[in-house]
Amino acid sequence: MGLRRPPPIIGERWRFDGEIAAFGTAAGHRVVVGRWPVSPFGPISDVMVEAEGTRLLIAPNEEVAHFLTSTYRFDSVEVSTVEVIRRPGRLAVAAGGLRADLRLGRRGWLGLLLRAVPRPVATAPAWATLVDPLAAILLPGVRTRGSTGTGRQEWYGAWDLHPLASVTSSWQGRDLGTMAEVCPPVRFGFGSTPRRPSIVRLTTTVQL
Repeated sequence: MGLRRPPPIIGERWRFDGEIAAFGTAAGHRVVVGRWPVSPFGPISDVMVEAEGTRLLIAPNEEVAHFLTSTYRFDSVEVSTVEVIRRPGRLAVAAGGLRADLRLGRRGWLGLLLRAVPRPVATAPAWATLVDPLAAILLPGVRTRGSTGTGRQEWYGAWDLHPLASVTSSWQGRDLGTMAEVCPPVRFGFGSTPRRPSIVRLTTTVQL
């Protein structure tokens, strides 16, 4: 069962520390995996899948599902076991009908640049607001600050990034084919993930 929290206070800010991995597939699925070792709900993971114009959320429990559907936009929701196992250079995902094995590539210049920013600065909402125009230029479709699909304010404070070297994935037992770009952009919130498959370490702040 999920951690039962008291009702949120309007204006309260919730922080989620972890990472987001995103990739496309030759079959046309675009997948976003969130792994949050530190969150208001305790350690959790979630998966968002968009295919053929339909946006699906796979959440680990009803409480997390309610929060996410109150923050982002989905066409359907599935509450199911979500296992995201992080090992050096690798991420294994089992959530609902999705199975995926992600292998990380070497950190590029953008990852090195993000790591050069002191962590308290990189994760501050003020910094995310400041760098939002630059992020939109460097990574078209990516936003670090904005209003979610339900009007909540949100900030993404990224502090590391790796490209994905390869992805092996299946949906309900069907192979999804080779890794592809996240194209067209996903439509869960106010911005998309990087077009190039990647994994980003970050702190997400949501103002309720």
